[in-house]
Amino acid sequence: MRIRTVALATAAGTALLTAAALPATAQPPAAPAASRPGVTEGSVSAADLLAKVKNCSQISNGKYRTDEETSATVPVCGKKNAVFWKADMDIDCDGQVTAKCNKNTDPWFQPDTRFHQSDGKPLNAEKLPYVVVPSVSGIWNYESAGIKGGGVVAIIYNNKVEYAVVGDTGPEKIIGEASYAAAKGLGIDPDPATGGAESGVTYILFKNSKASPIESHSEAVTRGDALAKKFLQEN
Repeated sequence: MRIRTVALATAAGTALLTAAALPATAQPPAAPAASRPGVTEGSVSAADLLAKVKNCSQISNGKYRTDEETSATVPVCGKKNAVFWKADMDIDCDGQVTAKCNKNTDPWFQPDTRFHQSDGKPLNAEKLPYVVVPSVSGIWNYESAGIKGGGVVAIIYNNKVEYAVVGDTGPEKIIGEASYAAAKGLGIDPDPATGGAESGVTYILFKNSKASPIESHSEAVTRGDALAKKFLQEN
């Protein structure tokens, strides 16, 4: 779980101020474009999905924090055949060691994920869009709610839709995290140390769904589009 701290936020802000003070010719190079810039996967629009999650019927026993230093304000909400929450996005780089996800790029790097590929290896956060769910606790039990490893998720941010899978678990009291690839595809800074989105991310998890194999993003998109259409019809 990527837990942004006040110190990190301060450091990031200082870096931004320093960059802003440089003359135009000395400005640092722009960040690379997202792998799927402006991604809207499938045929269901962000607006149509968001229209169905305006109101929350809370199913969690309490609320979650978005980061270690914030108060608990995020409930898990229930809809027919789905659950959802609205939070931030911290960056999870855990899993296989890659050029972008390793102990040198990520201060919290762990070489494993809760759920594994079909070949038994950890997931690849740099390549696979996946979402992190809070570990089972008295607040909420994702397993009892019909959410499983490889379950299909629609992530909505800045009028874009991206389909992902449930790939990892995080702290019991914190919510709002997805993989490097998920962030990059949505145009969110994927840097595991300083990136992420502070708010505005909606996660819709479809109950009793599964992309197989879990590492196939195209499978998540195909299933996700069908599940999203069904979600609109049922809610």
